[in-house]
Amino acid sequence: MQINKVYVQIMSTPIRSGISNFKGLVTSCIGLRQRKSADWVRARAHEGCRPTPSRKAFKMSTPQNSATSDADIKQSWKTSVTNKGEFVRKPSAFRDSITADGSSGFKAEAGRYHLYVSLACPWAHRVLIVRRLKGLQDVISHTVVDWLLTEKGWNFTDQKPKCSLDTVNNCQYLREIYALANPAYGGNITVPCLWDKQKRTIVNNESSEIIRMFNTEFNEFCKTPEQRALNLYPEDLRGEIDQLNAWIYPEINNGVYKSGFAQSQEAYDAAVRVLFSALDKVESVLSKKRYLTGSRFTEADVRLFTTLVRFDMVYVGHFKCNKKRIIDYPNIWPYVREIYQMPGVADTVDPQHIMCHYQQSHKTINPFGIVAIGPDLDFTQPHGREKMAA
Repeated sequence: MQINKVYVQIMSTPIRSGISNFKGLVTSCIGLRQRKSADWVRARAHEGCRPTPSRKAFKMSTPQNSATSDADIKQSWKTSVTNKGEFVRKPSAFRDSITADGSSGFKAEAGRYHLYVSLACPWAHRVLIVRRLKGLQDVISHTVVDWLLTEKGWNFTDQKPKCSLDTVNNCQYLREIYALANPAYGGNITVPCLWDKQKRTIVNNESSEIIRMFNTEFNEFCKTPEQRALNLYPEDLRGEIDQLNAWIYPEINNGVYKSGFAQSQEAYDAAVRVLFSALDKVESVLSKKRYLTGSRFTEADVRLFTTLVRFDMVYVGHFKCNKKRIIDYPNIWPYVREIYQMPGVADTVDPQHIMCHYQQSHKTINPFGIVAIGPDLDFTQPHGREKMAA
């Protein structure tokens, strides 16, 4: 190979020939490697999912005393696998609350809070849906990270559709946001991340808690009376909603991850069987009810939807959850389409981000980062769910 010839020439160069000749040979070697790398990237660029352009204009600005150096980045799918090959999700770390009256120390105010999200992440998607349904788009701003999750974690870019740079804290990586909130933080760097611009700290990074804050604490700022009246966690249904969440989360929401990130046949078999048993249970519920609790749309539906809408796109193939597709369920599939067609929800679903993130980021599952061409899914077909009894 040409590079090897340069290497041999370097190694055989007499010292007396001078340092300048040596430097020239090294430069030649590096140039050859860079050209080979560029050829490799061009050969594998997927339409609409091209590698992030060079960021020479950006400079890494890790805060001083940050606990999250390059070597310490915590990626949940790599740090949450047991010796048995089982994926066990770690709990979120920032758990403060925003309240309408400010009694929590974080008062609900327009323009004070900012969301860091990924359009690919089902947990962040929950938050974006509730924010939209409650009409809080102009009240709580947001930044979308790059769909590619690298060894350095989530980063900000303006070189991909719907992504943007961090204009709030001027950081390049989400890990820097976490370090600003707590320089000693050493846990997973995750989205969604709810930031307080006034106190310059993370309020909360647990999606299930953020959606409840958006559901009730910002009612003063909702765009319309209908959005203000919308209650996704009504008091009379809380017991039933909690019971639904108690099995849907571990068996379906997290079940796809336990299947996909399993590192032993035993772990995969156990997780995927539980997953499809739970989906069969959902199918049975939806054969009798329009929504999970009956005639009213609740947070339980939001939480389930963000997994179901990704299922055929990525979980069937990428996570090997291929016993059935969502389109094979006569009640679940129309249910997904109904939610998708609710005002504003479709705007929060981005197949490009979803498919590119999973298939390009998880190199232990998809080493070459090749993004599949399909499937073709039509979420706009009439759903007919309005005919369902309570």
